[in-house]
Amino acid sequence: MNLSPIPTGAWPFEEAAKLLARYADAPPEKGYVLFETGYGPSGLPHIGTFGEVARTTMVRHAFSQVSDIPTRLFAFSDDMDGLRKVPENLPQPEMLRENLGRPLTSIPDPFGTHESFGAHMNARLCRFLDHFGFEYEFKSSTATYRSGEFDAALLQLLQHYEEVMAVMLPTLGEERQQTYSPFLPVSPRSGKVLLARVVETRKAQGTIVYEEEDGSLEEAPVTGGHCKLQWKPDMGMRWAALGVDYEMYGKDHLSSAELYSAICKIIGGRPPEQFCYELFLDDKGQKISKSKGNGLTIDEWLRYAPPESLALYMYQAPKRAKRLHFDVIPKAVDEYQSFLENYQAEDEAARVKNPVWHVHGGNPPAPESGLSFNLLLNLASAAGAESPDVLWGFISRYQPGSSAQTHPFLNKLVQGAVNYYHDFVKPAKRFRPPTETERRALEELAGWLERQPDDVTAEAVQTEIYAIGKRHPFGELKAWFGALYETLLGQAQGPRMGSFVELFGRTETIALIRKALAG
Repeated sequence: MNLSPIPTGAWPFEEAAKLLARYADAPPEKGYVLFETGYGPSGLPHIGTFGEVARTTMVRHAFSQVSDIPTRLFAFSDDMDGLRKVPENLPQPEMLRENLGRPLTSIPDPFGTHESFGAHMNARLCRFLDHFGFEYEFKSSTATYRSGEFDAALLQLLQHYEEVMAVMLPTLGEERQQTYSPFLPVSPRSGKVLLARVVETRKAQGTIVYEEEDGSLEEAPVTGGHCKLQWKPDMGMRWAALGVDYEMYGKDHLSSAELYSAICKIIGGRPPEQFCYELFLDDKGQKISKSKGNGLTIDEWLRYAPPESLALYMYQAPKRAKRLHFDVIPKAVDEYQSFLENYQAEDEAARVKNPVWHVHGGNPPAPESGLSFNLLLNLASAAGAESPDVLWGFISRYQPGSSAQTHPFLNKLVQGAVNYYHDFVKPAKRFRPPTETERRALEELAGWLERQPDDVTAEAVQTEIYAIGKRHPFGELKAWFGALYETLLGQAQGPRMGSFVELFGRTETIALIRKALAG
């Protein structure tokens, strides 16, 4: 399917337009448009890493709708980097400290499950990308350097060594300028990736002469994995060697992007189209970091919510800094469900602007139920749910015939809601006794519910709750609803009470009110 003109109002299509213009005159000689994402596996994978792949995939899919040129996506891992510091949240820190400076793929796995630290981290990344169904090709820096795939580009960089140095040196401090080289030799003695001073470049031989750690001179080929490039020249070299057409990076790379592009051009490449996204922040407003472990991990998000909600969070406002903490999850889940429900009634033009179209690669599923994550959370809170079975008891009564088997997506929400309740809501629950005004209003609500049939509707309950709030001197209805949440649920915020009563049950709600009135 080719769309013409390019749809507007969705940022992935705006990015696809840049790629379309890149090859307006002729298709790429390599036969495909190459998208790349980068991953630094020195710490546990976090959601920011996943977000880069998710967002790039969205642009890739948008491009496929406006062009017939084939595409590929490389998920590139910088696993040949030397470990410079020990991440704070990993096991066996002493063992890792003993291996500082060595390539990540040459360090034992502190988790004891893979042949190396780098292999373990790569596997954790791939596991989630596979779980989500991304179409990508994994590329290891170690394997690519050692296989010779980068050799031609590395030799080109050696031939233009002085030009690359002229780009890099003005960005460095005076002391660092004295020892800087784009080439980092891998010591045959210690196995470390050395920040060594290069004393001679032998371009005809394709080698460098550098100072070893003991001050002696050593000659090393720049090819075959005997050297690794510093990260800024590495990015430019990689763009040229692989023919990368599109790459995203975080705002922390923005000041270096011109260097990447300049080095790519020096060795004969064409810099890719680029997209700079804002960084994710933790609950204190600080940038999330793999080494600090102050952000959410992929597994943590999935403990509480389905991956579709995470993809939606990545889609929304990529150029705005956003908090990436546990408290964003309920809203992300409910926004996903809302967009999915709206999609069903939209025309084709509106659908390609709907975030779920991009989340699901143009083929969103039908929504399963109208139960929000927040409503399930409040149900778990009111019922003191110890397991998903408790919630399913209420849901199957509310929606006869529904079960974990017939509603698999809803079952994910139920499981996530129970986990979220136990980890965050239950420890923070603080019940307070009702005031005299609140007691009279609660008594009236309980009495009204006792006179209603079991199948009283959410609308009827909501209308009566409003009426009771207006009949009692609360000043404003917000205070009345706050009283319901704080006395019945033990929390400052809560659900739409009519929907809650309909799901929780008339009899159960009456018991909840009587319990609050009894103290």
